[in-house]
Amino acid sequence: MGFDAMTLYRLAHGLKQRGVPLLPAVLRKAIYYLHSSYIPEDAELGEGTQLGYGGIGVVIHKAAKVGRHVLISQQVTIGGRSGLEGAPVIGDYVRIGAGAKVLGNIHVGDFAVIGANAVVVKDVPSGAVVAGVPAKVIRQDPDPLTTYQREMGLLPARTPPKLTQVPRPSAQASAR
Repeated sequence: MGFDAMTLYRLAHGLKQRGVPLLPAVLRKAIYYLHSSYIPEDAELGEGTQLGYGGIGVVIHKAAKVGRHVLISQQVTIGGRSGLEGAPVIGDYVRIGAGAKVLGNIHVGDFAVIGANAVVVKDVPSGAVVAGVPAKVIRQDPDPLTTYQREMGLLPARTPPKLTQVPRPSAQASAR
């Protein structure tokens, strides 16, 4: 078990829920100094959520809600927009590429994929792949669960078909 940003966040979040007053703030500062990240203990990050490269440069708004098993790459910002209330809500099994910005009071659906350096300022439907500045839907997946399992290597290994032995003609048969 290393001391990546997610481990320190989980520890700070658990202490904050138990009412420990000072230690969560100290851990938040440790995340900042060790990983150049801002992940407040108030943010809601679902179970199984991972931060790429230990969480280097990740910034998450304190009111953001991140679902389960989300992959957040390095240098990602999940935050608010100036002059607008609210923060992003990220669904389950979402993958966010390096350098992406998810900004404002928006919802990102389950199994969505946000491309590297995309700037997302509008809602993203479930199973969509978005990219660009501002981000636009470039593909809508009809079966996002199967695609996610295939791309993440979670499908069971395919068994090779059984080959049946073809009988070879005997030497007597070939002489005839």
